[in-house]
Amino acid sequence: MILGMQNVILGDGDPQDVASRIAARSRDRRAPDYTDEVQRLLAAALETIKKCGTKSRPRVADIVAAAGLSNDAFYRHFSSKEALVTALLEDGAEKLGSYLAHQMGKESEPAEQVRRWVEGVMSQTNDDIAATTLAVLYNGGSAGQGLATGRHPASSPLGRLLHEPFAALGSTNPEFDASLAANAVFGKLSDYLWTTTRPTSAELDRMTTFCLAAVRA
Repeated sequence: MILGMQNVILGDGDPQDVASRIAARSRDRRAPDYTDEVQRLLAAALETIKKCGTKSRPRVADIVAAAGLSNDAFYRHFSSKEALVTALLEDGAEKLGSYLAHQMGKESEPAEQVRRWVEGVMSQTNDDIAATTLAVLYNGGSAGQGLATGRHPASSPLGRLLHEPFAALGSTNPEFDASLAANAVFGKLSDYLWTTTRPTSAELDRMTTFCLAAVRA
């Protein structure tokens, strides 16, 4: 990562820090930019995994061929296929997190923010999204993550979005309560994905009520 220059008062600061930053920028300018290569591998992996669904798991050779790259390119960035799947899971969690934060930001009342969070998580059951999510989670099982372990890999990081509304609602331990709620909701998400069903409006209401009840426990 290229470090940005910081404003300093003349005469202050460590000259060695300045030298280190300049040297780092020069070094990074000479290094190859593999961003496009990694993006191609991730995109090819996602598409290949989606095609295989939950009937089979693609090989590294299948992903490399779909990306139009070499084995050397693959192993330059990932130690194994499991490492690549882990990256896909992390990428998916980050994108879902951005979506949830955006939806929650539309509300000023903490209870409504919790509702938006529940609805946002359950948006993963929507048709094409559900098929892709399930396929990635199925492959994530071989990486020691996802459904094979009985816990959705995004439950912990995305549960942190509930800390603030839970605290505003009076939780004495918002981190713990948010963890309970997130594990429950993501557990139900896995159930819906595996049964190719979607929650009803009444079920969304019930999940929201359950999460809010965790604050009062």
